[in-house]
Amino acid sequence: MVRRFKRATKYRRGSRTHGWGRVGQHRKSGGSGGKGMVGFHKHKWSLVMKYGESGTGWPFYGKHGFKQPPPISIEWRPINVGTLAELVKELKAEGKVKEEGGKYVINLLELGFNKLLGGGTIDLPVIVYTPIASRTAVEKIEKAGGEVRIIHVIHR
Repeated sequence: MVRRFKRATKYRRGSRTHGWGRVGQHRKSGGSGGKGMVGFHKHKWSLVMKYGESGTGWPFYGKHGFKQPPPISIEWRPINVGTLAELVKELKAEGKVKEEGGKYVINLLELGFNKLLGGGTIDLPVIVYTPIASRTAVEKIEKAGGEVRIIHVIHR
């Protein structure tokens, strides 16, 4: 195959700079505008706009928060009051709910939940054991004739 151009190294032998000027060009980071993320707010801004997500420069600039270490983070598994009312009827049919004085006794931890929220409505008198419950959930259950008992659990 025929070459269209001479090989640069061959005919630049003995020229000291090989065509890159008098002092220090084509050596370290001067030719690229700086090392690493230097210049992203100045002369490399076009790179930020091109490669940053949606033109915001996201991976390069701004606060990105942090992820809590697993030992101190709690994985919340919430259930709403309305969902609980439907679940009680199913669990009663299976025989997984006890009755105490005309009220159904439910331990949310045994069902795989650890938080009680106030979405929906409930008309059954229930006694709910849970590590944490919202104010509206407690009000709705008390209005239906039940109560919420907070149990203290070490979250791991």
